[in-house]
Amino acid sequence: MSGCCTPRGIVSARSAPLAPQPGSAPVGAADASVIAGGTYAIGGSDPDANLFDGEGPIRDVQLSSFAVSPYAVTNREWAAFAAATGYVTDAERSGWSFVFAAFLEAASGVDGFPMTAGTPPWWRAVPGASWQAPEGPSSSVAGRETHPVVHVSWHDAAAYCAWRGATLPTEAQWEVAARGGLDRARYPWGDELRPGGAHRANLWQGSFPDRDTGEDGYVGTAPVDAFEANGYGLHNVVGNVWEWTADRWSRTWHAERSTETRVDPLGPPTGSDRVIKGGSYLCHASYCNRYRLAARSHNDPHSATGNTGFRCAWR
Repeated sequence: MSGCCTPRGIVSARSAPLAPQPGSAPVGAADASVIAGGTYAIGGSDPDANLFDGEGPIRDVQLSSFAVSPYAVTNREWAAFAAATGYVTDAERSGWSFVFAAFLEAASGVDGFPMTAGTPPWWRAVPGASWQAPEGPSSSVAGRETHPVVHVSWHDAAAYCAWRGATLPTEAQWEVAARGGLDRARYPWGDELRPGGAHRANLWQGSFPDRDTGEDGYVGTAPVDAFEANGYGLHNVVGNVWEWTADRWSRTWHAERSTETRVDPLGPPTGSDRVIKGGSYLCHASYCNRYRLAARSHNDPHSATGNTGFRCAWR
């Protein structure tokens, strides 16, 4: 298990993404938000941080200008990619993916099977679950065309980005863009989770994992533009779905270099897992408060789940 709400499991033996079809992609970042180059503070020293996540210390990074999509990639966009290239995801190749167990009760009796020790009991490995059947074979993405695509591995996400002439954002790029110009704030809008009592992200309300009351308007994923954008025009950078980044995972990499101002950091040069950021619709303060900007988690790059997606960046 890699984190609070991202189950770990290798769903395919693929060691690299399939090559995109040259010239077939809608190349360009015309709809992207451009982030000016400069020195930015990232990381955190939050008292709620998990000591094993390696959030700290707060550190300076120097970034060149880059652009990032204001939205996570949607089901509609992924469907266009799959149709244009014939791409098959890791979950489709393996024949199963991870689904939140409570969703299966509403999916015509689909059950799935629990995983090995260490995987929380609220996850099921469901045969036939994939990006186009998020809760298993009896489900579809009809009506969820503008929701973020899920059940995509890191390799799948990297392949889509390459097709777009893009990359996955580095962890530093993701965090700087997600902060929206705010310095050391907890969330993209400030330090208070619900300013004025208003919900600003798609998170879990109620008693986790038994009942999500959906007070923010959603149970499960929400449209990628469901909530107000941050200062850089990015929507849903916390909550909704975890987002893959380019960086390899390490708990100590940042702390070991805390006195340096790093230039366009790419994360550690070795390591098996990849960093994910932003938390998801399953995050709740009682169990997972990783919807803070500095928070981070990780998963195997072959893993696919019903609460992990991604967005593209251009360098």
